[in-house]
Amino acid sequence: MDDVMSRDLISGLPRSIIESILTRLPIRDAVRTSILSSKWRYKWATLTQLVFDEKCVILSNDRCKVEDGLVNFITRTLFLHQGPIHKFQLTTTHLQCCPDIDQWLLFLSRNDIKELVLELGEGEWFRVPSCLFNCKKLTRLDLFRCEFDPPPTFKGFLCLKSLNLHQVLVSPEAIESLISGCPLLESLALSYFDSLALTIRAPNLKFLCLEGEFKDICLENTPLLVAMSVAMYMTDDIAEHFEQSSTCNFNRFLGGVPRLERLIGHIYFTKFLSIGDDLGRLPITYAHLKVVELNQVSFEDMKEILVVLRLITNSPNLRELQISGSSNTLAAIDAPDLDFWEDECPSNCTFKQLRVVRMTDMSGVPHEMEFIKFLLANSPALETMSISPCVYVMDGRLNMLIELLRFRRASAQAEILFIQD
Repeated sequence: MDDVMSRDLISGLPRSIIESILTRLPIRDAVRTSILSSKWRYKWATLTQLVFDEKCVILSNDRCKVEDGLVNFITRTLFLHQGPIHKFQLTTTHLQCCPDIDQWLLFLSRNDIKELVLELGEGEWFRVPSCLFNCKKLTRLDLFRCEFDPPPTFKGFLCLKSLNLHQVLVSPEAIESLISGCPLLESLALSYFDSLALTIRAPNLKFLCLEGEFKDICLENTPLLVAMSVAMYMTDDIAEHFEQSSTCNFNRFLGGVPRLERLIGHIYFTKFLSIGDDLGRLPITYAHLKVVELNQVSFEDMKEILVVLRLITNSPNLRELQISGSSNTLAAIDAPDLDFWEDECPSNCTFKQLRVVRMTDMSGVPHEMEFIKFLLANSPALETMSISPCVYVMDGRLNMLIELLRFRRASAQAEILFIQD
């Protein structure tokens, strides 16, 4: 029994398993395994994934002490490292413009780096050094609070599959050139950009996340896109720009994504899609679209309602629909033309696959109720429709509930849940 207890059962494991164990440890603990025995002294030094954060050093109220400790730890780790480094991640609020980062990136550019994540906190923006653009094997690039200025000779990252730019200072031309210069790009996230007009050309793109102040967005060559999430913030300048536009935003943004499976539109998304001339009958069917979530839809704006109808009536396999309202109650109550629903809703429309509908922030205004009526009447497989009134609507809740119970349901098993917080 004592012999079994004294045997070293870990050191004899295959190298790949030991590396897997060390990779799951915080880098500080992985390095500490060097004191276990002479066999373990440099086992950590061949790790291909290095993840650094402020837990690498003992935290202190002395900011300079923390910065110096972190810089020394990372520098020493890289100095003692042996072999390729496939992933380097630095998450810190202490090293915004530390010149040592340039040296680390230069070192990484010579060590077959494939994944690079720089999450830098508040303070001055870190200017990405030119050596980054020599990382030819890069497959993932995440930059937070950086200044990104590719040299004129830069032609793109030919192996890059994932790009995430968060609060990055970069020109629209540089972003477009970067995206089009990454032919294998599958995942793209751009967040917190100001007044950006952008055309995305990415033939292998599958996942798209956009958040910020966008003057214009066009998806020009994205036939494989399967999921997208879009949040748009509106300024007076952007609103004025939208009002002067006659181009159909719906067609420019959603007209070329036939394989879309999941669509999430946050603030002002349906407003953006409603800008421009009415497309009429859509030239595309979203045969793969199963989940649609649209937030802050204005049911006093007929063009926004039309966007929603165009989208869902051209999605024959839609299974889940979630919509939150954003109506000016007084304006929406006075909204004319309820004949709109007979004119615009296809008489033969049936949502054969729709199972779940969630309607939140509902005010009970006519066009909201007509929309709910339309869904109930044309969803034979519906299982649940949940409706949550807007917190500011108190007096009309009973009338809303009474009206809902009168609506005809195509599904005998459809359950209506009226949720009052």
